[in-house]
Amino acid sequence: MKRTRSRLIAGSMLLGLIVLGSAITWIISAPRSRLTHSDLVLLERPGDPEKGRLVFTAADCASCHASPGQPERTHLGGGLALASPFGTFHVPNISPDPQDGIGKWRTRDLADALLSGVSPSGEHYYPALPYTSYAMMTIEDVRNLMAYLLTLPRVSGTPSPHELTFPFDVRRLVGLWKLIFFHPRRSESASEPLNSLNRGRYLVEVLGHCAECHSPRNLLGGIKRGTRFAGGADPEGVGFAPNITPAGIGGWSKDEIIETLTHRRTPAFRVIGSSMADVVTDISQLPRSDQEAIASYLKTLPARPTPSP
Repeated sequence: MKRTRSRLIAGSMLLGLIVLGSAITWIISAPRSRLTHSDLVLLERPGDPEKGRLVFTAADCASCHASPGQPERTHLGGGLALASPFGTFHVPNISPDPQDGIGKWRTRDLADALLSGVSPSGEHYYPALPYTSYAMMTIEDVRNLMAYLLTLPRVSGTPSPHELTFPFDVRRLVGLWKLIFFHPRRSESASEPLNSLNRGRYLVEVLGHCAECHSPRNLLGGIKRGTRFAGGADPEGVGFAPNITPAGIGGWSKDEIIETLTHRRTPAFRVIGSSMADVVTDISQLPRSDQEAIASYLKTLPARPTPSP
């Protein structure tokens, strides 16, 4: 009798711990906005579409969101399939279409998507959207980007849903991933163009999100800090993104870096292809001052050896 009672007590305690653990996990994994009250006030101000066009270009938005199979990079119907170790992501429609795109979004909705990784419906976005980098964007740039996006053509159609394997199809688990890998710090002075090095850091680390491709990742998809920018396997499993620290391109001059990033030709006369070709298309449209800022900042990165593929 005593043994049976002990088992019941132990079972009840175990069940209680499971329930408590589940409740704690549910609470700490909840989607949360990172926007402050001052952010929300600033987001009410009208944006500048022309400045937003520059943000759109520097952030490579068209590289993922332009509808595949057509040449117009401002037709943002989405639909691109992105393979990954966790399954296939299908890029969403971010055109101003009110039904299938973001035509009904407020500016704060775009800010939450980019700075918090949270959707207007209050769900986590998967980090296939590189909000781990975009989260350091200035409120001004988000506001201007929204103003520009709303000037673009409306594109109808909703891309296919993501095709992810269990447990990666459970969005709530992204909240736990964020607790480990998502700790950005935002600076409102980050995009100050008068400081070339500061501007280059902002373009490379934030808008250009270069580390997202040029860094190796761990089994959970987080960037390995010790080899950041040192090169890594292509996120889609095709090829290897090169080392862009001075250990990889340290012998290149600033002009050679700019030539590579605007004309797809390296100093060794190799032609850049794959997804980087679209990135070059965007960088080539940036002002010369921004191209120089990018090259200058890349020269300051810590030299890190290329990890094994």
